[in-house]
Amino acid sequence: MADSGAPVRAGPTVHVPIAHDSAEKHVAGEARYIDDLPEPAGLLHVFVAQSARAHARIVRLDLSAVRAAPGVACVLAAADVPGKNDISPIAGDDPMFPVEEVRYAGQPLFAVAAESLPKARAAAALAVVEYEDLPALLDIAAARAAGSTIEASQTMRLGDARAAIAAAPHTVSGTLAIGGQDHFYLEGQVALAVPGEDGDLFVWSSTQNPTETQHIVARALDLRDHAVTVEVRRMGGGFGGKETQSVHYAAIAALAAAKTRRPAKLRLDRDDDMVMTGKRHDFQVDWQVGFDGEGRLAGAAFDFASRCGHSADLSVAINDRAMFHADNAYCLQAAEIVSHRLRTHTVSNTAFRGFGGPQGMMAVERAMDAIALSLGRDPLDVRLANLYGVAGDRTPYGQTVTDSVAHELMTELADACAYRARRAAVTRWNAENHWLKRGLALTPVKFGISFTATHLNQAGALIHIYTDGSIHLNHGGTEMGQGLMVKVAQVVADAFAVPLAQVKVSAARTDKVPNTSATAASAGSDLNGMAARNAADAIKARLAALAAQVFDCAIEDVAFTPDGVRAGAQVVGFTELVRRAYFERVSLSATGFYRTPDIHYDRATHQGRPFYYYAYGAAASEVAVDALTGENRVLRVDILHDAGRSLNPAVDLGQVEGGFIQGMGWLTTEELVFDAAGRLATHAPSTYKIPAAGDRPPMFNIRLWDKGENRQPTIGRSKAVGEPPLMLAISVFSALTDAVASVGGRQVMPNLDAPATPERVLAAIEDLRRRAGDV
Repeated sequence: MADSGAPVRAGPTVHVPIAHDSAEKHVAGEARYIDDLPEPAGLLHVFVAQSARAHARIVRLDLSAVRAAPGVACVLAAADVPGKNDISPIAGDDPMFPVEEVRYAGQPLFAVAAESLPKARAAAALAVVEYEDLPALLDIAAARAAGSTIEASQTMRLGDARAAIAAAPHTVSGTLAIGGQDHFYLEGQVALAVPGEDGDLFVWSSTQNPTETQHIVARALDLRDHAVTVEVRRMGGGFGGKETQSVHYAAIAALAAAKTRRPAKLRLDRDDDMVMTGKRHDFQVDWQVGFDGEGRLAGAAFDFASRCGHSADLSVAINDRAMFHADNAYCLQAAEIVSHRLRTHTVSNTAFRGFGGPQGMMAVERAMDAIALSLGRDPLDVRLANLYGVAGDRTPYGQTVTDSVAHELMTELADACAYRARRAAVTRWNAENHWLKRGLALTPVKFGISFTATHLNQAGALIHIYTDGSIHLNHGGTEMGQGLMVKVAQVVADAFAVPLAQVKVSAARTDKVPNTSATAASAGSDLNGMAARNAADAIKARLAALAAQVFDCAIEDVAFTPDGVRAGAQVVGFTELVRRAYFERVSLSATGFYRTPDIHYDRATHQGRPFYYYAYGAAASEVAVDALTGENRVLRVDILHDAGRSLNPAVDLGQVEGGFIQGMGWLTTEELVFDAAGRLATHAPSTYKIPAAGDRPPMFNIRLWDKGENRQPTIGRSKAVGEPPLMLAISVFSALTDAVASVGGRQVMPNLDAPATPERVLAAIEDLRRRAGDV
């Protein structure tokens, strides 16, 4: 709905709740995803055959029967890659197809492009593959014993932690295993490639990273980047699983299209997607802390080990971020953080909402619970005693924390949800009930916002204004359901003071905004919103100069208002001024660019200021546990989250709720099981349990903090909200730990690992009873 020329007063477009731009299309089934696009004439369907071994030498790969099968247009293997046989983002260690050796069960072995998917699948089954099995390292323990790593172990230090712990009046230590998580996006990996003139390719890809897809497709096909255009209008979920791993399937589809000069589509089904794509990294953490009689830390030591998979993917940065967040919201005083990045013969683990931060926080939250148990104190009091907040408090990586609002958030939430009264009620309940136990926990989140690879903190945008006053917006961010498109459109509408309906956002395309960073690190609105505003400001400056000239006023007296453009004493409609600009040959198009200021990081020393600011939140969770079976439920959750001055409270509340539930699933029901041969056994909804509607807490209270305002000059003084809420779900894990501890009268710390499935909860209860002498 564009401005017809008559003045139309615009209402507020930022800091107000506005529906997601595709909300109605989502619920009506009208939002178009790649598999919904009309299929081009001559379309080929691509099926990817998988390795049946975790680690083996390829003795024989005979594809002659596959090529001769009915309906097959081409068969693709390593020898068919004209450029570099590598789809890795950085390390150069991840082939599109293996040459001599397979390195995980499910690895793409070859691909078949045929007239239909059933024909491609049937043809692939005709391949003759012979393997010579090699030793396979399948888990953290095996890789650690073999010294198999993707890079040298990393260490981050603040003071002398070991000496501080040794000198402390009290110490406690433990080990925590943290499971991985499948992304389980509703739309699986999918790409459609169409050949053009001169060997060019147009690729629709469900990707968070169009530019990287463009570059890697071009590299694999021995093309220049300008020969490949990648577009994505929306994804049916991403969560990090389409930051790098989507590139593999886009590249295979593009290779099929290039070889045959026919369009080619590759869409993985759910089982294949789960087997072939990376997960959240699973971790094992050994930790030790020293503290005084009030629970205040003197020092902390963490030893992290993660399963990275067969290639590096993004594991270096993910494990770095786990180290960055080992403190969560707490001033450790002295710290030693060691990280081991282990190469295994399993699928390469990859980015997942939080990007290592959740795993980093888990150990220090377990330590807080253990300190409280050892001193007989309320865990909330121990947490409050250790929060950042003193002037000059520094993180283990040397960044001074100047914006901590964790104490204010936690105390406000504790009062709002009646934490103290409920803690007393839980204690009484557990004393009176032998088999049904309850637990309660209130935990904080402090999450650093920025890509830790400094060069990625940049974004571009493109704005066109047409002579009817309508505005076309394009930027480098991608939409995966998080509401980025509507937020950036709100920013542009606000800049010109026009109704939001006057702004249309188009699909992310590499030929419109080049060299973009992935939509990740919770920085989508920060980066692209600022780039779009800068583009709008460039056009506004031209229009303001024209208005000042036409209406004979100072340029400072020109203002864009909801009633029109005010130039001195005159008010002219936005569309009228735009038309005048066209006839005066004033450009109505501009690009915008933004780079995050004041950030730097020296990875060699693990020191610097990698984050522009921190996002904060707090959550209180209450759970019930059946001590006879280990079954458990989340009864109530209260969340208070700092989104700064939220650009769109409706969208942000949705992100908080969804992020929390996804985190709750990671820590309770979502268990990845690999068999002894390295094959994923939980590769379907029947065996891999994401939270369902019935798992939502019956009482679920979420508020955005009304005092929130970013101290940094971000877009609208807002704060990122994509990833931080996931870590609020650590409160559920701590509440389960609290409930299990009550079985032993809160005398012994439970050995409860994540995810806290009923089996693990029951095992922890039985172990605790043995150790407490209550068998």
